[in-house]
Amino acid sequence: MQELTNKTIKRKTSLPIRVVQFGEGNFLRAFVDWMIDELNQNADFDYGVAIVQPIEQGMVEMLQKQDGLYHLMMKGTLNGKVVDEKKMISCIEQLVNPFKDLDAFFVLAITEKLELIISNTTEAGIEFGQDDKPTENSLAKTFPGKLTQFLYKRFEHFQGDPSKGVGIIPCELIDRNGDQLKAAILDYCRLWSLPAEFGKWIENANHFGNTLVDRIVPGFPSDTIHEVQKELGYKDNFVVVSEAYHLWVIEASKELQELFPADQHGLNVKYVGDQTPYRLQKVRILNGSHTCMVAIGLLNGLQTIRETIQDEKVGSYMKEMMFEEIIPTIDLPKEEVEQFANDVIERFENPFIRHELADISLNSISKFKVRVLPSIEDYTTSNNEAPAKLCTAFAALIKLYTSSLNGEIIGLRDSDEVIDFFTSLVNTDCNAETMVKKVLSNKAFWDKDVSKNNLIVSQVILALDRINSGHTI
Repeated sequence: MQELTNKTIKRKTSLPIRVVQFGEGNFLRAFVDWMIDELNQNADFDYGVAIVQPIEQGMVEMLQKQDGLYHLMMKGTLNGKVVDEKKMISCIEQLVNPFKDLDAFFVLAITEKLELIISNTTEAGIEFGQDDKPTENSLAKTFPGKLTQFLYKRFEHFQGDPSKGVGIIPCELIDRNGDQLKAAILDYCRLWSLPAEFGKWIENANHFGNTLVDRIVPGFPSDTIHEVQKELGYKDNFVVVSEAYHLWVIEASKELQELFPADQHGLNVKYVGDQTPYRLQKVRILNGSHTCMVAIGLLNGLQTIRETIQDEKVGSYMKEMMFEEIIPTIDLPKEEVEQFANDVIERFENPFIRHELADISLNSISKFKVRVLPSIEDYTTSNNEAPAKLCTAFAALIKLYTSSLNGEIIGLRDSDEVIDFFTSLVNTDCNAETMVKKVLSNKAFWDKDVSKNNLIVSQVILALDRINSGHTI
């Protein structure tokens, strides 16, 4: 079987480096690099990507053996149609490991045609370290520190030319990621006593976007890789699998939109003035439904997201929860939110991706706090009554933790503090009312005393009594 390289595919042309990407993981390659490849092939863009390895233990040297080439396999349903596509991605022109070649890292910084910097260095990647003080010939510890070094080299080389600023689009899954990244860079400017003119250049010549990304990327198909490579005809060790759906919401200036006009070329990219409602939409509908389905699905003997959403009884219940109780809490046009919810349902039904409920049950208490509780509270405030179905999910969560500890159902994974708390409830053998009040009053779980809201308490008690009597929904 042929190795996958420029030579074997007979690639003769190269692209100018216009994008520097911090991160070589599955998500960026299945999301950002796929989009850039689409723009290059279908919209006459010429975006060459240079990948920088953001952590010491990475994969750029292995990917370099394939000249940055790899295949994306998109599997799922989109707009009611089955998608099963394989595509070679060929926009990556350079790969740099700054831990081994710092000079190459700084040469990249002064690339003439560089326009965009994109990153995904995990949620913990955007941080400021007070003790992060590299020398002129060493690399900063944090990603924002490395980016500060990179941009300062560019600032010096081009003598502060405002036209050499870049668009910066982080994809880390934290709220207002662009604002947080910019703030960390400016903190490093002060910590390292860099010239005030550089700080002004960061503020005025560079354009940071706040983003929300959405695509399920299971990653490398290890179970079927031999069959996949045989079908592709190449020995590709970087095959990545994703669903067909994608969404990229970017809160950005006009300057950044002009640098990366992906929204104008058929991709599901939205430039908005405020990404908050879209983040709320994703967290509450997609993530919130996921979290509710774990508890309700497992209590009903179901094993996967697909089984749960397609179950005649439970699936209908979940859809009613979305449309009747979650969607009314989101401040976006109703038609737009309902379309998003229908897309989510279609994604949950994806026959190519198996999402085990047990696998996504990790830390369900903290997930419920962020993804579901705000919907319950907003609905209750607006309607002067608690949402019955969401409160049933709350009761199901309590039942799931106590049943798990009793050995009646799967063992849940959570922090020692959470497990110890529910263990104490099980050992005291309290009734539904006492149990609900103790759980809802636990400020360590919810950052507040939810038991002060009598409407929510009453509805969750009612639901838990029903579940205890054998009615799981």
